Amino acid sequence: MPRLAFAQSFWDGYDTLDKQVRTGVRKAMAKFQALSVAELNADKGLHLESVENARDPRMRTIRVTDFWRGVVLAPDDGSDTFLLVNVLPHDDAYTWAAKRLYSANTATRALEVRNAVALDELTPLYETAARSAPELLFDGVSDGTLRELGIDDQVLRAARSMVDKAQLEAFATLLPEDQLEVLQYLAEGFSPEEVYRDVVAVRRPADAPAEPVEDLATVIANTSARIRLVTGPRELEEILAKPFAAWRIFLHPSQRRVAYRTSYGGPVQVTGGPGTGKTVAALHRVKHLLGRSDDSRVLLTTYTNALAAGLRDMLGLLLDDDDKQLSRVDVTTVDAFANSVVRAATPQGAAKPLGDREQRQLWEKVIRRLGLPFTAQFLAQEYRHVVLGQDLRDLDAYLAANRRGRGTGLGPSRRREVWRGVERFEELLRDRGETTHLRICARAADLLAAGTAPYDHVVVDEAQDLHPAQWRVLRAAVAPGPDDLFVTGDPHQRIYDSRVSLGSLGIPTAGRSFRLRVNYRSTEEILAWSAALLTPVTVEALDGEGADTLAGYRSLLHGGRPRVQGYGSRHEETEALVERVKEWLAEGLAPQEIGVCARFNLSLDAAESKLRAAGIPVVRVKGQGAQGVEGVRLATMHAMKGLEFRAVSVLGVAEGAVPFAREITPREADPLQHEADLLRERCLLFVACTRARESLSVTWSGAPSPFLPEVG
Repeated sequence: MPRLAFAQSFWDGYDTLDKQVRTGVRKAMAKFQALSVAELNADKGLHLESVENARDPRMRTIRVTDFWRGVVLAPDDGSDTFLLVNVLPHDDAYTWAAKRLYSANTATRALEVRNAVALDELTPLYETAARSAPELLFDGVSDGTLRELGIDDQVLRAARSMVDKAQLEAFATLLPEDQLEVLQYLAEGFSPEEVYRDVVAVRRPADAPAEPVEDLATVIANTSARIRLVTGPRELEEILAKPFAAWRIFLHPSQRRVAYRTSYGGPVQVTGGPGTGKTVAALHRVKHLLGRSDDSRVLLTTYTNALAAGLRDMLGLLLDDDDKQLSRVDVTTVDAFANSVVRAATPQGAAKPLGDREQRQLWEKVIRRLGLPFTAQFLAQEYRHVVLGQDLRDLDAYLAANRRGRGTGLGPSRRREVWRGVERFEELLRDRGETTHLRICARAADLLAAGTAPYDHVVVDEAQDLHPAQWRVLRAAVAPGPDDLFVTGDPHQRIYDSRVSLGSLGIPTAGRSFRLRVNYRSTEEILAWSAALLTPVTVEALDGEGADTLAGYRSLLHGGRPRVQGYGSRHEETEALVERVKEWLAEGLAPQEIGVCARFNLSLDAAESKLRAAGIPVVRVKGQGAQGVEGVRLATMHAMKGLEFRAVSVLGVAEGAVPFAREITPREADPLQHEADLLRERCLLFVACTRARESLSVTWSGAPSPFLPEVG
């Protein structure tokens, strides 16, 4: 019986196919798998046939429907492994197949594909211009070094014709993925040694043969992280029935090496921009840790309830809902975990945590009663960043504290006044039987430190928004040692004001830090535009040590540029939204594949009313809610964290709203906090825009936000 494998190029387009075509794919693949190789070649229903004048003689097509064909790479060595690489309309399938050439990368040993015809046509045009150029893009790298990094003759000729990075991008959709990434790293200034370590080594299987081989089955096995080999009819039906869910937990080579390393000597930090698969790596690390022992316990945690719900669903998918393994994993937020620890130690009932608004009102009461010369905003921030951030328990500790990151100097007398306010604030909380989430975390950390750590491993996703008090809970939840903490996050997506030095909290990651640079979700056009939002600013690294960077961060996907447009009024902007959503629906997107977000719920109210009036189903969601319900998703920018859509419209990106003036500390009051507040708002817009996979629309009415790179 033939064995069937699915390439990433097939999955990239499968979700966009009409329901009738997807049904045809399932039927054709099921029949394909049920026939012998001899029967396959003779079957008139599937109509397996060669592609005339194909650059790769192994190219075949099979019938999916009367008007659609599957493109299949067939073995030419007597083996039985076939690779489904694409599904396209009849004529497009033959044109696509005739131009593609598949081969094994000489360095990574992985199967790769190129548009060989287009490469041969484009390269001579650039060679002519290159002859008069004073300098070429890869002048500093020898042919021998490029070959060692997996660059073959055809790509080498193209690379030698390139003058700058813009020309490399012109070749991007034509080049094999591994070779393109090597050239992109070199173009960004990484050394050949760094490129070998970060690209070649992580993609090459540990058991890869010493010499390159061309037989299809072996090369597919070497590319197992990007190709799904199906072993039976049941597995075939399952992955085709829910492909998007299945590929959300798909692991790419750069992630696999990090997630499945046998053991680490201590805490691990994995960073990367949106869509680079940090969450996927965290989930697979949980799977790996569970597989190493039959009785180990794992805490999988994150910042919000919505993100925790998403992790729980994806982990169940990854573990095939194995109840035995799932019972050894607790998936929850850090605050919920801390709450459970405190409740278990407080039989008479734990204090109720207050929200931010109630805390601000309590600080205002403290200021009035004590006549303090501070604003409620200042005291709330001082309490959060300095007192709770450094776990200060008395006046002497506060007087000696380093107030790094605070832009308003405080002498000893002023610090004593602040401490009077802190004591009064906490006294009012006790009198009311209330507390704060961070105070609960501080109490939980004390309780855990006094006992035996409840977990063998802690895995943290979206770590950039955690406060030092929350990190102390996690540090106390697992004993220091090998494989204790596995931390993923992106400081460019920090949408809450937390400042952390992991090393000072007993979580050193030096020598165990990894960066993921390839976005597998959004197109390069969306990614580049969104990244420009953060170009003017410096972003502090996840561990608090130095700055983080998006250098080398890129996507292998391409599409249209984001639409960026202003309107004369909110009414006009909302009307334009309705028309845009109608366009996306007409292009074949399902309503739930479209996300609409804004800074405020008021803007979403107007959008919901207009969309419903146009007969378009909508669902208001908070985070991961409303799965399985048809409707365009409407959410605030904060609630978009952790979500993704084929198309996203970001509304109301206007001056005064983004950044939201009321959330920005005046520069004269505290210049450092002012800049931190602006950065947080920039990151929030960046998060909202990078939820889009294929199409992004950014609109406003009145004056545009000063953050917008093309109009600000």
